[in-house]
Amino acid sequence: MFRGLALGLLAVLCVCCSPVTQPDSARTVAAYEIPLPSTREKTEFLTLLSNVAKKYEFHVDSATSDELRAVSAVSPQTFRAAVWRGANDDENIASAMDFETHLGRIWLTFSLGEHPEQSARFRDEIMPLVKERWPETVSLPIMPSGAIPLDRDLIRTPSGYVVKPSEAHKYQDSSS
Repeated sequence: MFRGLALGLLAVLCVCCSPVTQPDSARTVAAYEIPLPSTREKTEFLTLLSNVAKKYEFHVDSATSDELRAVSAVSPQTFRAAVWRGANDDENIASAMDFETHLGRIWLTFSLGEHPEQSARFRDEIMPLVKERWPETVSLPIMPSGAIPLDRDLIRTPSGYVVKPSEAHKYQDSSS
């Protein structure tokens, strides 16, 4: 009996501790770098993001200055916000943040979403407004895995970032 119980617990632990596959709705479908070097520009971007999100019955949560200060003690960050569907943050629609290696250059990523048409309409409405206000906004490549390469592995071109040829091997889809 003990052996059966132990095997059952082991099976549960293996299932619970194994990597969780992301739902397709969480897959990144578009990504951009937006230059927001000043607090004023970050506030303006956050207002724009919030106003467009409200039209789609989404909402925006953003980190406070105190939260950013606490996080920055470990890894510098000046901006972090997310667009959510649902009052209880049921689904992430978009995320925007910078990191130590690209402070003041916010990476805005969009997920496919559980309702792809609605998510696409939101993305299609906000991005022209962002590009009009911040014309230096450029696209970021999305790898087959859905990941965005490390910024040190990217080269900026007039039409957006591309992966450095010498680093492309890191991002090849291992399933092909």
